[in-house]
Amino acid sequence: MAATVRIHRTDVGYSLDEPGSFLGSGFFIAPNWVLTCAHVVRGGEGGEMAVVYEGGPGRGGSTVPAEVVATLPDHVDDTAPGNWPAPDLALVQLRAPVDHACVYVSERPAAYYAEGKVFYAGWTVLGGRLQLLDGTLTVQGTIGGWSEGVQMRLGHNDLPYGVSGGPVVDPARGEVIGVLKSRADHGSGGTSTGIEQLRRLPVPEEGVQAEHEDHYQAIFHAHDRYHRDRQQSDSGGPSWADVQSRLDARPGRTLTPGERIQLLGRLADLPPPVSTRGLLDVLESLPDLQATTPLPAPRAWRDGLGALYENARDDGAWGLVLEYAVRVAYAERPFDRPGTADAETALWDWARQARGGQIPLRRLVRLRADLLRLRRRPTAAPAGPLPRRGPRSVALLELVERGWERERWDWRVSVTRPGGAVEGVGEGERTATGELPSRLASPLAEAFRQCDERGRPAVLQVALPHTRLDLPVDTWQLDPDEPPLGARGPLVLRCVDRDRLPSEDADGLSPWTDPDEDRFDRWRWLRAHGARAYVLDCGDGVPQQVPDVDVLRDLSPESVPVLCRYGEDRYEDDVAALARIVLGGFGVALWRRGRDRRDAVCGEFHRGAAITVADERGAEHLPERVHELRASLLASRTEAFWAHGITLFYDDPLQPLPGTGDLLEAP
Repeated sequence: MAATVRIHRTDVGYSLDEPGSFLGSGFFIAPNWVLTCAHVVRGGEGGEMAVVYEGGPGRGGSTVPAEVVATLPDHVDDTAPGNWPAPDLALVQLRAPVDHACVYVSERPAAYYAEGKVFYAGWTVLGGRLQLLDGTLTVQGTIGGWSEGVQMRLGHNDLPYGVSGGPVVDPARGEVIGVLKSRADHGSGGTSTGIEQLRRLPVPEEGVQAEHEDHYQAIFHAHDRYHRDRQQSDSGGPSWADVQSRLDARPGRTLTPGERIQLLGRLADLPPPVSTRGLLDVLESLPDLQATTPLPAPRAWRDGLGALYENARDDGAWGLVLEYAVRVAYAERPFDRPGTADAETALWDWARQARGGQIPLRRLVRLRADLLRLRRRPTAAPAGPLPRRGPRSVALLELVERGWERERWDWRVSVTRPGGAVEGVGEGERTATGELPSRLASPLAEAFRQCDERGRPAVLQVALPHTRLDLPVDTWQLDPDEPPLGARGPLVLRCVDRDRLPSEDADGLSPWTDPDEDRFDRWRWLRAHGARAYVLDCGDGVPQQVPDVDVLRDLSPESVPVLCRYGEDRYEDDVAALARIVLGGFGVALWRRGRDRRDAVCGEFHRGAAITVADERGAEHLPERVHELRASLLASRTEAFWAHGITLFYDDPLQPLPGTGDLLEAP
C-alpha cells in the first residue's frame, strides 16, 4: 500500500489534488522506478508526468516529476482506452531522488499462481476525492495460454476507475505477481499482466557494458539490493523479510525469507548474465533440475533462482540452490567493475556457510575449482593507467565566515598557476550567504576563462573553515542559463584553517603532533596506488561513532574515509567528525549532504561510494569522477541518484593555500 502511487499529467491546469489531472495508478518496483500500464501513461504529453506518493500514514502526499522511459509494446497505433495490446506495461523513471517504500516482486512467473485469491491496491475517485483503496479478487483463469500477450482473469469484485496500473499481490507470500491491466466491460473483475512480462524489455543490440544500460537488469538489481539493505538496516520498521518470517511463508519451502533476501542481494551485486542463453546454460548444467524453459525466458540471476523453486525433483531443492549460487559466482561476465571480485567471494562464502551439512563441502570446493579453471573473463582489455596530466592552473575560492557576524563572509577568488604563483581575480567582505552566488559570478567567470581547457573545464578548489565544510557551494548557480558549479566542472573542498582544528582540551581529540607526515604520506600513496572507500559512521545501515584520531591514523594508506550519516543526530556532531578525519592525516574524504536519512536505506550509497573510489589508477582522477556523478544527477539519470548531495574533500598538500591571515583576522 505504501508503495502504490498515483500518476498525473502536468499540462492540464488542474491541481495534483484534483481528479482532473489523474491518469491512474502505479507502484514503486525499485528505488526511483514506477511500474504501471502503458495505457495509463499514454495521456502524459511528451512522456512527462508527476508521481504522487505517500511517505507513510498521516504524512500526506509528496510529488516528484517523472518520465516514461519504456513501454511494452513500445509503440501501438491509436486505440481505445483499456484495449491497449498486452502486455500493456510502462516503466516510469523519477527525475529526482526520493526516499520511499518498494514492493517485493516475486522471482517466480505468475503462471505458477493458478488459483485462489489475490490482493490489489490502487487509486480512484470517490465522492470527488482521490483515495487509495484495496481489495481481493478471485483468479478465474488465463487469457493467452501463458505465451505472448498472457493475462490473468480476475473476478468477484468491482474494479473502479483509476486502479489500472496498481499491484496484484499473492496474499500468502506478500509478493507482487502482476499489474492490474483492465476492468471488465460487463460484470465484475478484470485482467492483470504477469510481472515476468517485463523480461520482454529490449536488450541493447551492442551489448551491455554497465548495469544501467539494461533497464530490466538495473531495476531488479536495485530491487533486490534495496530489500537486502532494508533487512540489514535498523531504521524504518520491520522489513519484508521480517514480516514474512513471522508468517512462515516461503516458495517451495526451500529458502526462508531472510535467506532469499540475502541470496538475491548477493546475486544483484554481480554483473548480469552475458545473455539469456548463458543463463539457460547455467540452469541446464544443474544435474537434478527438470528444466522446462518458461516464457518469457529468464534474463536475470533472480529469474534462474525462481525457476529452481518449481522445477526441482522434490521439495528439498537446497542442493540445487547452493550449486546454482556457486555456478553464478564464477560464471562468464559481460563486464567487470570495481567490487565484482568481492561480490563473487561474498556469494561463495554464503554458499559455503549456508550448506548446513546438506551437501558435502568438498563437492562445492571441487565445483568452484572446475569453474575457475574454465571461466573466461570479459574480453575487453582492462583499463590501463591514465596518462599523467601535467600541472594546470586551477581556480581557487576562499571563503571565511566572520565569527562576529554569522552568515557573513569575506571571500577571495584567485588563479593558482602550475608553478605555485597566485594571481588575484576578485575579493569582497561581509557578503551574506544568500548573496554569494551573484557576487561571485563575475570573478569566478574570469577565473574559469583563464583555467578552462578544451574538453577539460577548470577545477574549482573551495577553501572553507572546518566548521563550514557543509556549505553547498556545488549547488550554486551563477547564471540561470548555466549548470550549478558542481556540474559545470570538478569542484573540491579544502580546509582553510587546519591550525584552528579542535584540540584535546576542547573536544577530546588527540593533538596533531606532526601535521605534515601522515598527510603527505597518504597523499603520495593515493596518487601512486589504488584507493578503497572506508565508511566510518555506518555499518550495514546502523549508525556508529567515527573512530578516534589514533584509530584513524592506523587505517591502511589506501583508505578514503566516507561519511554516510553526515547531517544526522549522531554520537558527535559533523564538525567533530570531519575534524577527526583531517587530524588523522587524510587529504581525501567523501560524504553526502542532505535531509535527515534516519529512515532511509543507505546500501546504494555505500556501494556507489565504493565503486567511485575504487580505482587502481589512484585517487588523482576522483574529482573528475565526482563531477561526472553531479552532471548525471543534473540529467536525472537514475543510476546516479545515490550520489545526491555528494561532497568531495580533496586537500592537496602539494598545492598549499596562499596565506589567509588577512581573511581570518578581525579588523
